[in-house]
Amino acid sequence: MSLPEIAKLGHVALVTTDLEKSLWFFKEIVGLEETTTVNGTVYMRAWGDFEHHTLSLTAGEKSHVDHIAWRTKRPEDVEAFARILQEAGTDIKWIEAGKETGQGRAIRFKLPSEHSFELYYDIEKPLAAPEKRSVLKNQTYKSWARGVSPRRIDHVNLLTSLHANELSDFLNEKLGFKMREYIEAPDGSYLGAWMSVTPLVHDIAISHDPFAPTTHQIHHFSYWLDNAQDLLRAADILTEHGIEFKGPGKHGISQAMYIYAIDPGSGVRVELFTNGYLIFEPDWEPIKWTLDEMNVGFTFWGDQMDTKPENNPTIEA
Repeated sequence: MSLPEIAKLGHVALVTTDLEKSLWFFKEIVGLEETTTVNGTVYMRAWGDFEHHTLSLTAGEKSHVDHIAWRTKRPEDVEAFARILQEAGTDIKWIEAGKETGQGRAIRFKLPSEHSFELYYDIEKPLAAPEKRSVLKNQTYKSWARGVSPRRIDHVNLLTSLHANELSDFLNEKLGFKMREYIEAPDGSYLGAWMSVTPLVHDIAISHDPFAPTTHQIHHFSYWLDNAQDLLRAADILTEHGIEFKGPGKHGISQAMYIYAIDPGSGVRVELFTNGYLIFEPDWEPIKWTLDEMNVGFTFWGDQMDTKPENNPTIEA
């Protein structure tokens, strides 16, 4: 019997203290498309996303990420993961089909850091409205309708006061994520980890910050642009609308180019992301970085990352 597997990142469920501002940012500036609104929750996706939603926005008294969802490879994998997690002592909550609009039965659970994950398989893939639909049969919406216009959701980055290996071990052993690159401290603990279940260099990253306010913060989530020119165009659009950002720059780890912008409604950081490399080798050896290499690892070139709190907001998950 084959082991259960995760296929891909599904969606991020974001709660925002200012829904109007968040809708403006994600629809008009980032350029996501609204699938539907049900009971106050707005479901959105990029023009190349096929699933019902890759982001949901709900108003709340405190901005936070309610959960991060992943699609399994087979329907039976959801229940198989539930058994594995329960046997490991992890509490499981079943979410019945339809509770989250467009999605079938799922499980939710907490990582050792208290980040909330969801696993599902069944999901609707609605067509775009005729006036928004692409003439390409392999594309959901017309591209470049407005804003930055990313193609798809790409990855999430969790921030935690725990050492990164405390989460990466769990992700590897219980959920099947593979280590791609990591930062090792002199004491052997991990300060960062980049992991994936796909050929992407990372579907999820873990960032350790000993001064993080909790174990369960969100550093950012990311949407994918096709190329570097798209990223430069994004910089123009953000500037025209008064959105401050970090970048453009290029990471050494992942080799990808980036811009970091802040949603003015929720305060969450969103990375606009492109280039990088893919991993196809079945015997990939994880790449180790050390602290003295971070001038290259974090920012190979471009707008340098910094440690100023105002430039590095996080919200809880």
